[in-house]
Amino acid sequence: MNMEKSSNTAAYTAIISAIAASICCITPVLALIAGTSGIASTFSWVEPLRPYLIGLTLLVLAFAWYQKLKPKSRQEIDCACEDDEKPSFLQSKKFLGIVTIFAAVMLTFPYYSGIFYPNTEKQIIVVDKSDIKTTEFKISGMTCAGCEEHVNHEVNKLDGIINSKTSYGNGNAIIEFDKTKTNETEIEKAINSTGYIVIHEENK
Repeated sequence: MNMEKSSNTAAYTAIISAIAASICCITPVLALIAGTSGIASTFSWVEPLRPYLIGLTLLVLAFAWYQKLKPKSRQEIDCACEDDEKPSFLQSKKFLGIVTIFAAVMLTFPYYSGIFYPNTEKQIIVVDKSDIKTTEFKISGMTCAGCEEHVNHEVNKLDGIINSKTSYGNGNAIIEFDKTKTNETEIEKAINSTGYIVIHEENK
């Protein structure tokens, strides 16, 4: 039964490491659902560890499947307890398959997290084109596409926002807005409310 135990341990480790690998992107979605935007960047410090956590997840899953699929030794075949005792669900291939699918869903979460954010685009009527202004906001703390969606979601709640394009890779948000209806200060407050912080040139 040691083989089964080691396979189970690997499966549980895979679950934990897969969640940890994407926790920085899961948190913004949970923050949106809970209505507490400020906690969105709580786990942004995990992002540099993500490649290692993904590697750990894949390794332990590979080990778990190896343990589950490798041929039994003669000693295990000769052991009567192996024949008399039916493996529990937690020791079955079905459970390991579920764990594998769960890990895959968690590891790829950053790439589809945007579907959890409601569409906040509005029909904007601009009377005078001279009132349209475009401003770039430098932002710290964003780590994935989910962070981009979270910032866009909060900014688009403001009146007068025409377009909001956020990039975690560039660490910025380029906001086009009607300056008669909103301003940089209000937009900055909206961004900061997510837990990600607008960086001013003098603070660099």
